[in-house]
Amino acid sequence: MKQPRRVLVVDDEPGIRQSLSGVLEDEGYAVETAESGEACLEALPGGSFELVLLDIWLPGMDGMEVLARIQEMPFDARPVVVVISGHGSIEAAVKATKLGAFDFLEKPLSIEKVAVVTKNGLAHRKLELENSRLKEDSGARWRIIGESVPMKALRQQLGLMAGTNGRVLIYGESGTGKELVARALHAMSPRAAEPFVEVNCAAIPEELIESEMFGHIKGSFTSAQEDKVGKFQKADGGTLFLDEVGDMSLRTQSKVLRSLDEQRFEPVGAAEFVQVDVRVVAATNKNLEEEIERGNFREDLFYRLNVIPFFVPPLRDRREDIPQLADHFLREFTTAYGRKPKELTPEAYRVLVEYHWPGNVRELKNLIERIVILNPQVRVDARHIPLQTVRRQPDRPLERFGSLQEVREAAERDYILKKLEETNGNVTRTAELLGLERSNLYRKMKTLGIGPKE
Repeated sequence: MKQPRRVLVVDDEPGIRQSLSGVLEDEGYAVETAESGEACLEALPGGSFELVLLDIWLPGMDGMEVLARIQEMPFDARPVVVVISGHGSIEAAVKATKLGAFDFLEKPLSIEKVAVVTKNGLAHRKLELENSRLKEDSGARWRIIGESVPMKALRQQLGLMAGTNGRVLIYGESGTGKELVARALHAMSPRAAEPFVEVNCAAIPEELIESEMFGHIKGSFTSAQEDKVGKFQKADGGTLFLDEVGDMSLRTQSKVLRSLDEQRFEPVGAAEFVQVDVRVVAATNKNLEEEIERGNFREDLFYRLNVIPFFVPPLRDRREDIPQLADHFLREFTTAYGRKPKELTPEAYRVLVEYHWPGNVRELKNLIERIVILNPQVRVDARHIPLQTVRRQPDRPLERFGSLQEVREAAERDYILKKLEETNGNVTRTAELLGLERSNLYRKMKTLGIGPKE
């Protein structure tokens, strides 16, 4: 049976305490009373009260001092406070609100108003607690895993920079977790309750990226059938994450540069500017200084984005983190798929640590998900780990692969790598040779753990 919500009535007048107790008990609440501020503070720590109706004019410690002391309590144990007074004034109401009171009631008290304010105050407390738990869950979800020296340094850097509005440029190979770092930075920042909006600059066709970034108005081009809000505007107040920023066209770079400087932009086809407040975090797996020399990236934009550089190391450079990451993904996927908890044997850990991980953490995560789905065993041994070691051992017989799907993926991976080599890493040209849309090739490469630099 659900327990009634607990309310504490604090007033030096016995008649008021009795009257309020009767009204609130009729509404289904569990009510206790206190005749002074000192008695109120004594009752709160062990009482688990969710709301306090607190008179301002009390003998000894007055209500305002009691209210200030309540605000010093831990957040999850702190009750909502509704202040009541027989000598109501605007000054008193303002002071009580500044000290953290939810509402202010004047005597003589209206039964209906007391009931409504109590209900609203308890609903407010429930919402605050839920929001607090969501923030904690969000922080846990975007936790940076690993005890290696570079990951400890990365977490320290996140802690130092999260509270600022400085622009961040995250470097790292494909699959290392650059988006995770960006989300962790947002979750730790004062903007955590505001939107986190991602733009994948490599996956959006060049002719559409400006519209995606800044929006457009109806009729501004042939397919613009209605107004569209761009990513910059959606991120207003929060964080805009420009993933694979090195693949952005020079034309879009120019407009992004102006938007960074002015915190405003013009939607495609619009005649007026839109003002925003956005923190920009960018990521790339390219050497942008080399791209500047080739004329593919604006030097002035680079310096705007590279205010605070972060580097996410490849998995092969932090092998000591692999067991911890593998255990984390095992827990995540066994829970997600409703499977029994699994454990890796020492031999399985050895195989994972020795593998070269061309697809980095993304490849490890996909591998563990496959193991959880396909293997019913509780103990996962080395023979249950379907690693594609074809690049390290090119003469390995095909029959040694665990499944037809592995053979197909290995063949696709080698073929795409060969075509990328032929085009000197040009993803657009490679897509043309393969007869694929650039965005489709990009997704395929991401699935197979291929970084554009390979």
